Amino acid sequence: MKNQGQPVQLQYANLLNHRVGATHGLSPDALTGAAAKMADLTNRLAQMRRNNETRWRDLPLDPFRTEHLTAIHQIKEKTNAYFTKNAPRNRCKHMIVLGIGGSALGNIALQSALKPHTHNLTSCSSRPGPRLYVLDNVDPEFVGNTMKHIESADPTLEHTLVNVISKSGETAETACQFMIFRNWLKSKLGEDRYHNHIVAVTDPVTGTMRSIVDRDGYDHLPVPEGVGGRFSVLSPVGLFSAAMCGINIENLLAGAAKMDFRCANPDLKQNPAALLAWALITLATEYHKPNHVMMAYSNGLYSFADWFRQLWAESLGKRVDLDGNEIYAGPTPIKALGTTDQHSQVQLYREGPNDKVIGFLEVEKFSNDLTIPQGLAVPNLQYLEGKSLGQLLNAEKRAIEYALVESNRPNFTIKFPEVNEYTIGQFIQLWEVATAYAGLLLNLNTYDQPAVETGKKATFGLMDRPGYEEWQAKVAAIAGQGEFQM
Repeated sequence: MKNQGQPVQLQYANLLNHRVGATHGLSPDALTGAAAKMADLTNRLAQMRRNNETRWRDLPLDPFRTEHLTAIHQIKEKTNAYFTKNAPRNRCKHMIVLGIGGSALGNIALQSALKPHTHNLTSCSSRPGPRLYVLDNVDPEFVGNTMKHIESADPTLEHTLVNVISKSGETAETACQFMIFRNWLKSKLGEDRYHNHIVAVTDPVTGTMRSIVDRDGYDHLPVPEGVGGRFSVLSPVGLFSAAMCGINIENLLAGAAKMDFRCANPDLKQNPAALLAWALITLATEYHKPNHVMMAYSNGLYSFADWFRQLWAESLGKRVDLDGNEIYAGPTPIKALGTTDQHSQVQLYREGPNDKVIGFLEVEKFSNDLTIPQGLAVPNLQYLEGKSLGQLLNAEKRAIEYALVESNRPNFTIKFPEVNEYTIGQFIQLWEVATAYAGLLLNLNTYDQPAVETGKKATFGLMDRPGYEEWQAKVAAIAGQGEFQM
């Protein structure tokens, strides 16, 4: 594969004991000793791949790559042609993504990292693609105010597209959103036209949403079989909205493919995903550091901390292991933003319990840097003059890194030469493969989420879904009931 950019780097020296002390850091001997075990796990992952047990890992590769890119671009072109059929100015101006969890967090993270934060504020004449609204909650104020805002700019909804993402179609949050937005579109556009304003991403064969798509004739893209929501961002789940908004999804997949090649290396010191997973799980289980902070020194990368939190928490937070033993495993993922949280969290990180590993996200070169002007004529501020904001941001990151080492607090850095589709693709694949390694190290099922299902069933009961009456009674017995109220 042609090299399209520089690699994302994992800098892990500050996880070792010569930096942060013998009781808080990993020894080089332990790293050497883990090499054979991690090589075995690399072979296990390769076998799982051959058995189609990790289909998410093949999303950046053919045949998935060509199949999905072709389908996405066909629907993108068809959608744009529909919106511009009367006049070029009648483009798609508003795109609403309906989804939750893995159907939303990846979309938000891609948009935040690869488009300016002012994307939705920019005029249509200078903005590639529509404004994007990802409705990842059912808060009525959040949903209702978004609808009012869009309707104020597009009263007839002629320029509005709804992208509903649900594999089954039965997730309560997405289902109710879809029902509301479907009715909204029908009321404005009529029975014969509204379906042109909906694109569904769902199971290609079965399920409730699949039956709705077939009945009503919506354009659709697949959620690939065997790809769970939190591993789906490099499928049409995340790629369609990205493509509509002008993100180069080919380069995104190319970066992921490049990282996947690196993460198949049996040499632990040459495999960033294996090394990252081994270090973090070892520190969590043997060094009593179960809290894993992702601290982004870039506003654009901050939403990837949300994406990471679902990936890490839902994959690794399990009560039992694969042998049925109760283990109550799982590091707790925490998000932070540099430099903002230097002033809100670092006091705790340095002087509070030494139970955390801090992972920094650092950007070497910003696409839009600003120089600090000269001429203020204040001696105490002259040291800033002529420097750039990027220099200051990275100096603050290095300073906090140093301060953490001084306090024997282990940390590591994932360094982006710059933020673009190619490096973001690398970052996504790095963490997804690291999560697969971590699950093997903890001997648990990385791909289920049984604790989430209980909440879903209880919600069905409370909303009077037939067959779930017992859950309504169970919840009524304990939730918001009893004498302990004020």
